Amino acid sequence: MSDSILGDNQKEKPRIRLGVIVVWVALLLLLTVLALGLVRTQRGSIVVGAQVPNFSLKTFDGEQINLVDHKGDVVVLNFWASWCTTCKQEAADLEAAWQYYNPRGNVLFLGVDYVDTEPEALKYLQEFEITYPNAPDLGTRVSQIFRIRGVPETYFVDRQGKLAYAQIGPFSSLEQIRAIIDPLLAP
Repeated sequence: MSDSILGDNQKEKPRIRLGVIVVWVALLLLLTVLALGLVRTQRGSIVVGAQVPNFSLKTFDGEQINLVDHKGDVVVLNFWASWCTTCKQEAADLEAAWQYYNPRGNVLFLGVDYVDTEPEALKYLQEFEITYPNAPDLGTRVSQIFRIRGVPETYFVDRQGKLAYAQIGPFSSLEQIRAIIDPLLAP
């Protein structure tokens, strides 16, 4: 009888060891995934001079905008939200800049509504008489590309599709916006 008990114990030891190994491997995989996620979040924003990855957004008006279709243009991406008080401070200057550059046809302003509701976003656009294209960032896909930290944030993409400038926080004037765009349009 003691032989059969001893035999059963010897069979259980390999199973227990295998279970411990599986648990440790699973734990290491989980830690690796968490570490990679932490490294990604610590990288910060897309850096000036880096190629901006292509993305597409469907505007509130139903227009599909793909960044790749605007290579050769200067693209101004303004991340905003209706609940953002500092976004309201710069709204008139952004619209004035759009009105100034729009007739040239080589500057695209694109508002990217961040973590907002459509009714509130549309109310904001109407209140500040914003006429340049605006789109919701459903699933925060575009804001994740730029790794925004809050709103407002504005990114200027040059004619070669590279990030030329990042404005974290609101603009102080129309002149500040023009001082960034004008050099990007120079031949």
